[in-house]
Amino acid sequence: MLANNRSSLPALSYADTLAASTSDVMLLIGRILLGWIFVRSGYGKLFDIAAYSNTFPGRGLPAFLAYVAVPVEFFGGVALIFGLATRYVTIVMIAFMLVATFSSHRYWEYTDPNVRRFQDASFWKNISMLGGFFVFFITGPGRLSVDNWLRGKA
Repeated sequence: MLANNRSSLPALSYADTLAASTSDVMLLIGRILLGWIFVRSGYGKLFDIAAYSNTFPGRGLPAFLAYVAVPVEFFGGVALIFGLATRYVTIVMIAFMLVATFSSHRYWEYTDPNVRRFQDASFWKNISMLGGFFVFFITGPGRLSVDNWLRGKA
């Protein structure tokens, strides 16, 4: 939990109380929601990394990076869900997301309006997910996590 958990306005203190009383559950839900998209996306790729690696040169990436990216995507999502090595995982996932976003969702390169709209939405979805990683880097996983259990505070 952050050191300063009070709003600047007394009228907002009810939200402060709610946030303080539900923070661990909300951090768990947030980890599950953010991690699930990576587990779901990475799972299918795990079983045919070679085929997936064929798409990398078209994105300006060497094919061997697929053998790094796919395990990072899947196992990073799993680790986030469980709250395992959360701050380290978020650093790795931030790097993963930056590479994925700027290599795969360059919406400004598309002239077809439908493709451009899809890539634009995907680009900004990824940027917003980066915000979630930054939050977890600062807050940590919360009490309902493997990290906390390993510290002996569960």
